[in-house]
Amino acid sequence: MMSAASIAGDQVGATAPVFLAFLAVHVIAGLTAVTCGAVAALSRKGSPRHFRAGRWFYRAVAVVFATAIALGVIRWRQDYYLLIIGAVAFSASTIGYQHRRRHRPGDTGHILGMGTGYAAMLTAFYVDNGPHLPLLNHLPHLVFWVLPAAIATPLIGRAIRRARPGKSAGSPKTPRRRLRARGASR
Repeated sequence: MMSAASIAGDQVGATAPVFLAFLAVHVIAGLTAVTCGAVAALSRKGSPRHFRAGRWFYRAVAVVFATAIALGVIRWRQDYYLLIIGAVAFSASTIGYQHRRRHRPGDTGHILGMGTGYAAMLTAFYVDNGPHLPLLNHLPHLVFWVLPAAIATPLIGRAIRRARPGKSAGSPKTPRRRLRARGASR
């Protein structure tokens, strides 16, 4: 039977070297995904920075999911729900990534997939670690399940609305050529 250990003040599930190795890769990939996902979301869409950060985000989510499978197999009873959330994050991110790679019309599928994957990944983090974090440890457990989606839903909706074609003049998605043409014809 594996025993629990404390690393940097946080309780980890086991002290087995294999578990800790997968956990280390899992944490590094998770931090990479959170960082790159934020960079992609905040970068100008279509820019090289957005593409690079988006690709790294997707790769990191794939590693997070692969290591979640290993961690779930090692500690199934304690971590099965994290594996389910990881599957949701990876599936949603795959849908968003494939939507863009296959050049499907519109950005809705891409934004919804990547945003949902990001929110699911944060949900898994907070459900697993929130009760052990200072200040957050006073919140009811349900908050960790609901808060990431409650924050992400309006942000994803706003991004989808802003990306839709036919925006009003002066919107970030309206090409300057069209704005000049409108101004010249008036």
